[in-house]
Amino acid sequence: MHSQLLGMAQLGNRIRCASFPLYFCKSSSAIASELFVPHQTLLLEMQAEDNLTAVLYGVGDLRLEQRPIREPKDDEVLLKIDVVGICGSDLQFVYNGYIGSLTVDKPVVLGHEVSGTVWKVGRMVKNLKRGNRVAVDPGVECAKCRYCREGRGNLCINSMFAGAAKVDGCLSRFYTHPANDCYKLPDHVSLEEGAFLELISVGIHACKRGGVGFGSVVLIQGSGSLGLVTLLVCRAFGASKVIMTDYLQSRLDKAKELGADLIVQVHPNDIAEVVNHRIISALGHHASICIDCVGTELTMSLALKVTASGGIIVLVAVGGGPTVKIPITEAVIREIDIRGARHYINSYSIALDMVASGTIDVKPLITHHYRLEEILKALNTSRTREGDAIKVFVHTNRDWVC
Repeated sequence: MHSQLLGMAQLGNRIRCASFPLYFCKSSSAIASELFVPHQTLLLEMQAEDNLTAVLYGVGDLRLEQRPIREPKDDEVLLKIDVVGICGSDLQFVYNGYIGSLTVDKPVVLGHEVSGTVWKVGRMVKNLKRGNRVAVDPGVECAKCRYCREGRGNLCINSMFAGAAKVDGCLSRFYTHPANDCYKLPDHVSLEEGAFLELISVGIHACKRGGVGFGSVVLIQGSGSLGLVTLLVCRAFGASKVIMTDYLQSRLDKAKELGADLIVQVHPNDIAEVVNHRIISALGHHASICIDCVGTELTMSLALKVTASGGIIVLVAVGGGPTVKIPITEAVIREIDIRGARHYINSYSIALDMVASGTIDVKPLITHHYRLEEILKALNTSRTREGDAIKVFVHTNRDWVC
């Protein structure tokens, strides 16, 4: 990693890393004159109300700047953010400028896997007080539209999801959020575990959509943080057998360590028929449920071939463009259900209970820690998977000590 940060060149008020096309810009309010070098973060003059924030202006154009701290409304809390997880969607926004149909067309703050400490409460807030440690559910629904009234708020047509290209997220020192979407953490649950609740909730919703239960035989495509968390949830839901795929042997080894029954390595140039044969040979039969945590044309095509007749495919990730070419007739001929999984609904409390009770343990998935001033390094580590990176955390609290 350190060798990749060599060759820095100062371009006006920008600092560019020559090893990959990502610009890290210093705003005039973020006072930092030192060149970014290995083992050193940007030295910022900490102000009384320091709200250092990482703002994405466009593809590869990420800037550290000071932003105003918004006072909480009556039903909101002001949070001092502690931990933010780097998600695959963050990487797609930074390096590609889009994910699916969502595009970055204005400056936006990323970050939606979040925990923090209550700093100030709105006058109507009764469930939280200053000093409470909380996990943040980044999705805020309107509670008025048809989907919200039907209990499917994850499909809300007016939803505001933090860090999803159109709404600012939490890669900052402070963040204001509705109190009802903040979950108080028990004393024995760490802030890092709290920041994992969003991802666990995604895994829970995927398992619900797939009908995972006792006796289920589940194929999970992708052994990154989402796939591995989904593996843990599948086990908690009673799946009898789970098979995992990935490009990287190190991630497959981690999947095996966490309880996968079978692992199959997939190569970038493989075709679906070849991988299908490899999986069926290892498993002995088709999977009853396939959960796609990658979202590419290859994985979707493979899902249609490896899932048993009458089975269920759950599409969780959006890894490619807005359209893909897949053998959809397989779904018709073999009566395979294809189900999307958008975010989650009624899953955060379950996720917290799973962690608090010890039903699942996500600590082995935490591999790297960085300060907010080191956001470039955090993104690059997550992107390149350097050091067998799985879950990379950014600590935005300036008092954080490794």
